[in-house]
Amino acid sequence: MEPFFKQVSLIPLNDEERLRKLYKYEILDTPADKTFDKIALLAAQIFDTPSAFVSFVDHDRVFFKAKISTVDELDELPEETIATLAVLSADTTVFSDIHDVPHLQNTPLAVPDNIVRFYAGAPIKTLDGYHLGTVSVIDAVPRTATDKQLEMLKGLSEIIIDELELRQTTRNIVRVQTDLMNIAVHDIKNPLTAISLYSTLIDQRSKDEPIKAMAGKISSATKRILTDLENLLAHAKTDNSVMMLEFEEVDTAKLITKVANNLQVLANQKNQKILLQLNCLKTAQFDKSRILEVFENLLSNAIKYSDKNTNINVHSYEKDDNLVVEFNDQGQGLTDDDMLKLFTKFARLSAIPTNKETSNGLGLSIAKILVELHNGKIWAESKGKNMGASFFVSLPLKQNSF
Repeated sequence: MEPFFKQVSLIPLNDEERLRKLYKYEILDTPADKTFDKIALLAAQIFDTPSAFVSFVDHDRVFFKAKISTVDELDELPEETIATLAVLSADTTVFSDIHDVPHLQNTPLAVPDNIVRFYAGAPIKTLDGYHLGTVSVIDAVPRTATDKQLEMLKGLSEIIIDELELRQTTRNIVRVQTDLMNIAVHDIKNPLTAISLYSTLIDQRSKDEPIKAMAGKISSATKRILTDLENLLAHAKTDNSVMMLEFEEVDTAKLITKVANNLQVLANQKNQKILLQLNCLKTAQFDKSRILEVFENLLSNAIKYSDKNTNINVHSYEKDDNLVVEFNDQGQGLTDDDMLKLFTKFARLSAIPTNKETSNGLGLSIAKILVELHNGKIWAESKGKNMGASFFVSLPLKQNSF
């Protein structure tokens, strides 16, 4: 069910504080949600009506978070009708028969008399008394609501505000945790960077091979910790929808070439060849740094899980107005069990890094989030164990909106 809305002139325009409360809950224009659908269904069952709604009143429209109905004709119901009803429910409101309410006859309510005769709505009200919307029911025939039914409808509205409060509290906790993680990462990175620098100086100035080897291990360990910290921070941001994308016009071929150049040193360590076949030379609207991160993750995985003296093929092409980039390796391949775990947090697959490289299990899940934020798709194909694998990214060459 897609939510719908309509410009509504009856909604008061000078209610800034109420709107501030409404926007705080971040509920407007969100997709269908089983929790709210179940509440609307319960309301319909309590009153034995064919239709029920959970609606929120913006400054010039009504947003329907849930719409439950068994009436086919409801799709033809003027949206102004339900919107007006939502606005009218400043307090628990009941119309046993709208035809008996004279002041409603000059509103859109008078139009679909074969659909709306009975109405009951309870306000979704914040703890400090601001009305955000309603949970309501309608029927095409006159009805009489009992006190018990109205009390239960009020109870449903209180459940909705409790749910909104819980979700907002959870978001706030997550944001605080993300802020604390940012601070912690920043505080830890400074001494780690210093340790890495000192280990490099020791390696350069010492002629003692055991000391040089120890300095190299220290440098490698600090770099690994820094990478893990950055990955954890990136995942916290993407997983909790606090990441803002900055779109720009990007030369796709140059971006892929840059990725290959960035990782050429890693490939050289295993005598691997990165072979580029770039058949899409168009520009596209991307967040350049984020897509660079995705491509580097996939190419580094291909290097990491492939044997020495093998080839890694990077192939780009255009399909259905999308840029498709394939990262193909001759490595350990994917089992059926691996395919089920791909792109999930901390997934441990059957493949093992071939040169004792490390993996934290977050790279593919972060890549998936970043690709989907660009309205793209990411997937993998493999003929089986020890038969290599291909990871694909498909991204629209033009973003509809950003």
